[in-house]
Amino acid sequence: MYVNTKHKASVFSTLFSDPETLRELYSAIEGVDVPKDAVISINTLSDVLFMGQLNDVSFTINDQLVVLIEHQSTINNNIPIRMLMYIGRVYEKIIERERLYQKKLVKIPAPEFIVLYNGVDQFPDYKKLSLSDAFMNIKGQSIESLELVAHVYNINHGCNPQMLEKSRNLDGYSIFIAKIREYRKKLSLEESVKAAIKYCIGNGILVQFFKDNASEVINMLTEEPSMEEIIAIMSKEIREEGREQASIQIAKNLLAEGSSHEFIQKITGLNPDVIKNLGS
Repeated sequence: MYVNTKHKASVFSTLFSDPETLRELYSAIEGVDVPKDAVISINTLSDVLFMGQLNDVSFTINDQLVVLIEHQSTINNNIPIRMLMYIGRVYEKIIERERLYQKKLVKIPAPEFIVLYNGVDQFPDYKKLSLSDAFMNIKGQSIESLELVAHVYNINHGCNPQMLEKSRNLDGYSIFIAKIREYRKKLSLEESVKAAIKYCIGNGILVQFFKDNASEVINMLTEEPSMEEIIAIMSKEIREEGREQASIQIAKNLLAEGSSHEFIQKITGLNPDVIKNLGS
């Protein structure tokens, strides 16, 4: 299912782009207090693409733990596979290659995989996704050779309240997205984003972040996906799900992200009345 998630992910990555915001975020997710003297080293993969989606955030804590955090606006059961690809690249960045050929065991930071979900579809406060769920022909067999577990948390406002209360930045981000959706019932996407920023600043929410990045945030959230991005994924879904069903699902996702009816009609070929009914 296609949805233009990369722009929301970019806003998220910009908000959580320094050691102190990451310290607060990780502490809130895990329900711990990461000490102030703990060294947070960011190693986000700025050059790794997966279907146009950048690795969102990765960092180490005291070189003992490597944390990968992904922001998701859609329910994606393939995230463990993506995380597997990302963690290999992260280890390549932080481990000297020649050390791998030494006799002595190389100690590496233990990995942790976290997904923060704030899409419009119903989702529990927490869900565990395992890489082994994707393995073929393993019914009744135990998997010891390779496993990866991603912990998915719903960060929509009203979900996981204890987590959001502990992180002012995460709570503020959740409120911001919720206000955009609220304003979208009456306003255009761009007007909704601007109104949500104004609301947040007026209510002491992420004030400095929006003062420093308002124009960038507006641009990221109001930029429509390219025709090439949508057609590439749409063609695959049509093969897998059937043309009409895939087109309707894509239309639903694009509506949720604020794309215009005209744009959706051009992409999917659906009747305008069908698109209108999907949005009602």
